[in-house]
Amino acid sequence: MVSAALLSAIAVGCFAAAARLRRARWPFRGPYVAVIAWQALGLAWGVSTIGALLAFGLAPYGRGVIGGLAALAADASAHGLLLTATAASPFGPAQVAAILLAFGLTLLLFCCLVASFVQVVRTRRRHRALLHLVGRDDPGVPGARILDHPAAAAYCLPGVLRSEVVISAGALEVLDSEELAAVIAHEHAHLRQRHDLVLLPFSSLKRAFPRLGTMREYYRTVSLLIEMCADDQARRERSARELATALMRFGERGATAPAGALAATADHTDVLARVRRLLQPGQGLTRAQSAAVLGSAALLMATTVSLWHLPM
Repeated sequence: MVSAALLSAIAVGCFAAAARLRRARWPFRGPYVAVIAWQALGLAWGVSTIGALLAFGLAPYGRGVIGGLAALAADASAHGLLLTATAASPFGPAQVAAILLAFGLTLLLFCCLVASFVQVVRTRRRHRALLHLVGRDDPGVPGARILDHPAAAAYCLPGVLRSEVVISAGALEVLDSEELAAVIAHEHAHLRQRHDLVLLPFSSLKRAFPRLGTMREYYRTVSLLIEMCADDQARRERSARELATALMRFGERGATAPAGALAATADHTDVLARVRRLLQPGQGLTRAQSAAVLGSAALLMATTVSLWHLPM
């Protein structure tokens, strides 16, 4: 039962750490490190929550989560899955419920991850088909498809074999050539670093727990950090002022990007935060600070996984 208690403590701690991380200001100084911290917290929460349920349910075996699962599989193979319903079963009703809840949560998270991936792929496929019909190439805007729409919009559609950067006609009217190049560099950063895959686990958590507003807030927080990561990449090619000016122009005549796309602009408040960060860049995280966060994330994952092997 010790492992169940420790894993439960980690699960609760992950929620507390996520709430604290969402309110912290240092992630703006190191968005890459912050995204890794968010990934570690999300993964550790899932593994520890499922592990705590299994550790409690499989406690009669006295072999930990991994050993208990192996013993449960052997018993189920030898005696059938109804073993837990017999009088000779070592499991009480609460332990049976914990095991079923653990398998149910695992199935829910897996199905939501698959469903989110399938939905995004289908949405992007339909949008690419639409772009093939209404989009056009422009020699003056290499590396992007032009969509005849009056609202200013810029977004990318990631893909395995083919990715698209889409610029609306409205964006071409409000952006000068330098600003347009900065926006395209931002979108190409999304594609190179596959930020869509980084967001996928968080969108699946939002799907799994649709009534939890905290999940939506966490998704929005990670989305903002990913946009800042792309901003930092774009600043290596273009000036920060060019990108900030483009973001402000989008705010005046902006349009919502289609589902499945990563847009240069989204929520107005988030855009203002990005503009302030671009125009007034503060000192980034030091190497020691980055190492401390990454080391903590690695220690959290190693501890959570090792507790699955604790034979108590």
